[in-house]
Amino acid sequence: MTCRKLGPVAALVVLAALAAGCATPAPEPVSMRDPSVNFAAFKTFGWVAGSTSTDQPVMLLDQHIRAAITGELNRRGYVAATEKPDLLIAYETASAQKVENNPVRVGVGIGSWGGNMGGSVSMGSPSVRNYKEGSLVIHAVDASRNTEVWQGQVSGKLSKGSTEPAAIYQAVGKAMKDFPARPAGQ
Repeated sequence: MTCRKLGPVAALVVLAALAAGCATPAPEPVSMRDPSVNFAAFKTFGWVAGSTSTDQPVMLLDQHIRAAITGELNRRGYVAATEKPDLLIAYETASAQKVENNPVRVGVGIGSWGGNMGGSVSMGSPSVRNYKEGSLVIHAVDASRNTEVWQGQVSGKLSKGSTEPAAIYQAVGKAMKDFPARPAGQ
């Protein structure tokens, strides 16, 4: 077996690829489902009693979240019911201060122009920054058994537009991506 030495440019490319692989991706939505439950038996949904806040700014956010959840449930074949729904829906939101650490940034450039070839390497200093992370957890409860049968969660960095309706609909869609759809025609 023979070993070859990597040239300086190839070594820099490998180093850059390794550094890029260390970047932290956005958290994926998580869901849990009771495998023993037949979701085809559920047709209607309503809201858990007492889950509305009386704080005015939260009420507007509450309306947007409820509208987004209702839209997702309707797309999956469920119908809102005011009396004796099959599923009771609840959600909770939370936010927390987080610290993001970027250890070292490495940049590699290779290029040529005419008959000449060149390369460059740059390194950045470590940085630490604070940010606010928000979480949305949606619960579906079998009303007849008073037992949670599904839960979906999504979290991410909060920014200026995070409470806009479009961002809320997107977050709810991600949290509910694994929510079971009703069979067509039932």
